[in-house]
Amino acid sequence: MAQTPGAADPTEPGRASPASEETASEKTASEEAGRAPVELSDLATLKALAQPRRQRMLQHLTVHGPATSATLARALGLNTGATSYHLRELARYGFVEETGAQGQGRERWWRAVPGDRRFPPRSRQSPEMRLVMDELNHHAYAADLELFEQLQQHAVDGPWADAFPYSRGTIRLTLPELRAFFEEYIALLNRYKRPEADTPADARTVLTRFLAFPAQADAAGDTDEHNRREAQTP
Repeated sequence: MAQTPGAADPTEPGRASPASEETASEKTASEEAGRAPVELSDLATLKALAQPRRQRMLQHLTVHGPATSATLARALGLNTGATSYHLRELARYGFVEETGAQGQGRERWWRAVPGDRRFPPRSRQSPEMRLVMDELNHHAYAADLELFEQLQQHAVDGPWADAFPYSRGTIRLTLPELRAFFEEYIALLNRYKRPEADTPADARTVLTRFLAFPAQADAAGDTDEHNRREAQTP
């Protein structure tokens, strides 16, 4: 899911705009890839997603593939009653769905529903929505950092032990340029997405995260250090 840079114009890149108001040059990267972004602006939907256990379950389904409520319970240290309830809530809002496969007895298998989901920019969020988004982001950021550190520390020796690249840098951009930068990032992700049948046998699921934010302006203005960059390559 992505939270795009704020803007008041709903037809600008990073927004789901009416097809009648769209031209070829205005299409976002996701739309060019055949996946039009969907904005999650319903407060009830955001509240459903902000629940920490549901975020963990959705992450597990995204990374490890379909699972039953019992599988999720064992993996996440929950009880099956809780996972069953949260799966139904996630399905209610379109984040997961049943696979249709039948396991032993009446086992129900669930999978994450793919898609380019966007959050409204902060400028269009109501005070209540901002509280929900702050809660959602707080748990998401903490979970991402914890998972990155955990997997890096426990990586076994071998080629994939070096598969933890990261980058920190600063650039000077206008707000429209930042939106374009974000869409180019989404386009890059889509370039590497492919059907399971076309995926090499030695490929692994790689988690990607994008975070960008404007530095606080000071009285002296920005300095010449805006091109500084730090990176760790695989």
